[in-house]
Amino acid sequence: MARAPLLQLSDISLTFGGNPVFDGLTLNIQQGDRVALVGRNGSGKSTLMKVMAGLIEADQGARTVPPGTSVGYMEQEPDLSGFETLGEFAASGLDPAEEYKVEMAAEGLKFRPETPVATASGGERRRAALAKLLAEAPELMLLDEPTNHLDIEAIGWLEQQLRETRRAFVLISHDRAFLRALTRATLWVDRGQVKRNEQGFETFEEWRETVWAEEDEARHKLNRKIKAEAKWAVEGISARRKRNQGRVRALQALRAERASQIKRQGVAALELDSGQSSGKRVIEATGLSKGFGDKQIVQDFDLRVLRGDRVAFVGPNGVGKTTLLKMLTGEIAPDAGSVKLGTNLDVAVFDQARATLDPEQTLWNGLVNDPGMAVKGNSDQVMVRGTPKHVVAYLKDFLFDEQQARSPIRALSGGERARLLLARIMARPSNLLILDEPTNDLDVETLDLLQDLLGEYDGTVLLVSHDRDFIDRVASTTIAMEGNGRATVYAGGWSDYQAQKAMAEPAPEPQVKAASEATAAKSTAKAGAKPAPVAPAKSGLSFTERHRLEALPGVIERYEAEIAKLEEFLAQPDLFHTQPVKFNKATEALVERQAALAAAEEEWLSLEERA
Repeated sequence: MARAPLLQLSDISLTFGGNPVFDGLTLNIQQGDRVALVGRNGSGKSTLMKVMAGLIEADQGARTVPPGTSVGYMEQEPDLSGFETLGEFAASGLDPAEEYKVEMAAEGLKFRPETPVATASGGERRRAALAKLLAEAPELMLLDEPTNHLDIEAIGWLEQQLRETRRAFVLISHDRAFLRALTRATLWVDRGQVKRNEQGFETFEEWRETVWAEEDEARHKLNRKIKAEAKWAVEGISARRKRNQGRVRALQALRAERASQIKRQGVAALELDSGQSSGKRVIEATGLSKGFGDKQIVQDFDLRVLRGDRVAFVGPNGVGKTTLLKMLTGEIAPDAGSVKLGTNLDVAVFDQARATLDPEQTLWNGLVNDPGMAVKGNSDQVMVRGTPKHVVAYLKDFLFDEQQARSPIRALSGGERARLLLARIMARPSNLLILDEPTNDLDVETLDLLQDLLGEYDGTVLLVSHDRDFIDRVASTTIAMEGNGRATVYAGGWSDYQAQKAMAEPAPEPQVKAASEATAAKSTAKAGAKPAPVAPAKSGLSFTERHRLEALPGVIERYEAEIAKLEEFLAQPDLFHTQPVKFNKATEALVERQAALAAAEEEWLSLEERA
């Protein structure tokens, strides 16, 4: 017997501001599904996820979730009002015996639960919301851009957690490597329709091109038919009026069908002008050292960047990637060492925080008031690579419509803000691009275009990113910052860095060491001497494991109490005959608790032995 889906949307229609977002949408999410939710920026991915979470009510249609099924949603801007600390928010709704799960997630996602909500950054708030969802472990997890504000290590930890979970999840992400590793099906939001492919993101682009090719072929056939029928209408015989009127009505229906087809959204008209050529040597850094208190950013670091290089900086959050970048461009002075910048440098900066965008300005004013784009005496034109262009026309190049031109920047989505920032830095020539987390919130198509553009760019690129796929496609050099002042230069992108790092690490020798110790013990025994005392092994437990070891006795005690209550309930003589439904549920719960108790006891024994 087939199981009911965890979530079912039936004939969903939704309109915002008079514009239809979805019409007649139907989809199911089954147990064990691992789904990538993809689509262009502004296509309605986050809106669809909120409908799935029950946070937005559709104008028409039904959302069905079976009784007892839990659906959890991690939104991009969580509301933490009413909570003192991030940990308090993340643990809300959990049984006290399960609060250790928040500690585990906090360690993997790299945030401190004791951080006050009032002083927490946007990234910390998002990580707390993600920890809350992982700790609660609902049957269906809805994850909207979970890798934003995570460093590569935390992304790897989250990837492992999702790979091992038995829960179903739907995932929105710009991170190709993350989607490829985790998904087994794809939902594609395209022009108000949602198409499903029973394969993961790995095959998405091939599937998309096939769908578009079929659309183009069908449109071509329709146009040929309309052309033939229109010719008949002009040249055909006017006799047999009824039949002729039927064909005229058929022609009108064909034209209406063509008019109702929604054109595919184009791609942003990204273009880079490298302007005048810089000198061959762009940056020469020698003996750089920088620290803040006890924290060392780099120590005795050397780097030479030549014209045309693409240098990526990778490492955990807070290790100092942006600080090193600012030292290399002369914005921050090092404590020791020197930086020499090349000649004829025109620098353009794409900053991670989008701080150069004033959220209270309109898109129009954000462009015409930019000193690098303003056209004197003209408030409706901007200077684009040396040529005046109307503000709205330039915004349309980046997929904004005319209505958005007078809207405030704060109303834009993350992807739209990224496109607006690209519009500003691409309006003027530059031969040195500083890109700090440029991939956040950009859709797959815009990322593809940006990667191609950087490949053809004549200038130099310095890049900070946690997107492994993007680094692989763009970087010619990778600088790995590992903390404590260590910064190592590797040739190639992320995969090349991983391969070179693995080759450089010494191979472990536990078996050789053990064999040597055994040989020494035998020699000592033959000589009649007492064996040397063995130093006690240090505990191999992490903070999370130690915390888990301390919490497990309480967990075991709770399971034992629940089992005792269930056994007492099931001991009632006529329960099976008088209340068969309760009997079955109690029996299932007893089996579940017994299995959980056995697993907890085994985990305790394993951790105790390691400790």
